[in-house]
Amino acid sequence: MTEQASELESTDNLQGKVAALWTRPETVIEDIERLMQLAGYTDALPGGVDTLLKINISWHHYYPACSTTPWQFDGVTQAMLNAGWQPEQLIPAQNSTVVVDPKIGSVRNHLVSVADKHGLEFVWLYEPPVEWMMYEPKAEMLCLPQIFPDGIEIPKMFIGKSAIHLPTVKTHVFTTTTGAMKNTFGGLLDNNRHWCHARIHESLVDLLTIQQEIHPGLFAVMDGTIAGTGPGPRCMRPVVKNVLLASADQVAIDAIAAQIMGFDPLRLDYIRLAHERGLGIGDPREIEVVGDEEIAREDWGFTVGDTFASRGQKCIYHGWLQPFEKLLLQTPIVPWSFAASRLYHDIFWYPLIGRQRANKIRRETDWGRLFESYD
Repeated sequence: MTEQASELESTDNLQGKVAALWTRPETVIEDIERLMQLAGYTDALPGGVDTLLKINISWHHYYPACSTTPWQFDGVTQAMLNAGWQPEQLIPAQNSTVVVDPKIGSVRNHLVSVADKHGLEFVWLYEPPVEWMMYEPKAEMLCLPQIFPDGIEIPKMFIGKSAIHLPTVKTHVFTTTTGAMKNTFGGLLDNNRHWCHARIHESLVDLLTIQQEIHPGLFAVMDGTIAGTGPGPRCMRPVVKNVLLASADQVAIDAIAAQIMGFDPLRLDYIRLAHERGLGIGDPREIEVVGDEEIAREDWGFTVGDTFASRGQKCIYHGWLQPFEKLLLQTPIVPWSFAASRLYHDIFWYPLIGRQRANKIRRETDWGRLFESYD
């Protein structure tokens, strides 16, 4: 058997395999490395290949369960260095959004502290020298060519690099749950990606298809030490759950995360469509859970709901304002929506509700004390 054939076979064996572990603050860094080993990260990620660490910054405030945790970033980086990757081969990357400043978020979530600890340099995908290029997918797309008729633009630097996604276990107002598949939304598309929200499930499937074409290796480590229930990805209620998940199968890890949150994965369109198209395993009955297998039988009873802001967005994407979607969101008047989102989330919700919840986690939990130790 050739070396290439052997690598393909070992990668195929990782499809439908998810590692799950209970953890605690005192052991989380070591637990993450063990988790990644259980999930076969050195088989999924070709040695010596530059690897993107796709962090998730869903808000420029610190809010538990919202963004990549410092211990998640720290543990994954340490595991990669222990396996032979050099610091210059590990590239933490994040794009901006029209309502979130990722540079401020990386400081407030103590991710810059971790990068400095390991000698890593952040790449901000919206700034030079990062170049964007038109990409012609080889596989059939569900919707992106219709959403972007002038062509699908992606960061040129992504091609030929492996990628590790670092999402958290949380709910989302548009996709019910969000995880590894949704995490690429903040990297592979530019600031016009909000155009995809009306067809978000199909968009995520298209993005996973593109990832499998351009990345020689894909992996995900999902942090459920503090999970989020409610109208995510920002206005959630954080709940300490002490769980870690990892997989080379982006569909399978999202399916198990959805299941333990209390949702049927195959009722979530982005998981079902990806499963049907053979991009991964979305049926929990076909997924092998290794490590602390009982985690897959958890049912946290999470719910989603809406905020005032998300109700307005859904009116535009799916409701009575849908005929005006292009006018409202794809013309020069679009800054009204960005201002409305910031007014609601940053001026109203976070000062009145979010800050108190975040401070409670910081003061009253061991995870909060671990977070402060990274400052």
